[in-house]
Amino acid sequence: MGEQTVQGAPQAKLRINPLGMNDVTAALKEGLADFRRFPAFGLFFGGIYALGGLFILVALSLYHQPWMIIPVAIGFPLIGPFVAVGLYEVSRRHERGDPITWRSVLTEVFRQRERQLSWMAFAVLFIFWIWIYQVRLLLALFLGFKIPATLAAFVTVVTTTPQGMLFLVVGTIVGAVIATILFSLTVISMPLLLDHDLDFVTAMLTSIRTVSENMLPMLTFGVIVAVIAILALIPGFLGLFVALPILGHATWHLYRRAIAVA
Repeated sequence: MGEQTVQGAPQAKLRINPLGMNDVTAALKEGLADFRRFPAFGLFFGGIYALGGLFILVALSLYHQPWMIIPVAIGFPLIGPFVAVGLYEVSRRHERGDPITWRSVLTEVFRQRERQLSWMAFAVLFIFWIWIYQVRLLLALFLGFKIPATLAAFVTVVTTTPQGMLFLVVGTIVGAVIATILFSLTVISMPLLLDHDLDFVTAMLTSIRTVSENMLPMLTFGVIVAVIAILALIPGFLGLFVALPILGHATWHLYRRAIAVA
């Protein structure tokens, strides 16, 4: 099991605990309980995420790129861990018995711009940009200059033509790889950076090691997150009002089960 020294506390080391499927189940139940306990915070941060997605879709339509709506909608959950920082803080304060007020939570969220989480934001957005770039590349490779001008036409092409089906297959495989990489980099590092004074590279390496040492439960959690997030997109992103806070709180609780300070 890997250990890392926590900055500001030379004798304290991070220890990666072994996880089981029961930890995943318990984290999800605790995430749901936190959402029920603090629904206003959950709906607020979930609303920011959902409205951000709707804004992107409207912008794509206005700029006459409706064919990008599906790739962007599918890739949008990739930036969820960064948006969920406020939810981590709510769960952390509840766990410690600290008062939970709008001022205290938002102050801590804004304070992260001066810490290593701001660098993680660049990493997340960079990987999201890679996702969008590879979609455009695959569209050019498989559809050439025949990209449909409307969303309905795009759906028809990719579901009824050989080139479109191949685009879907290859795009799904590439997207799954990118999503797995980003999940491994962020699932533990985001709450860890909120909780401890670490550099973001160490946090990402700790997250990767946690996933590699607990492959089955961590990837199961990742699949659950992906499925719930995609289903939440179907009703016009509105499902994210509820899905994001539950998954955000659950991620905090899974982090707490995975990482211990020795």
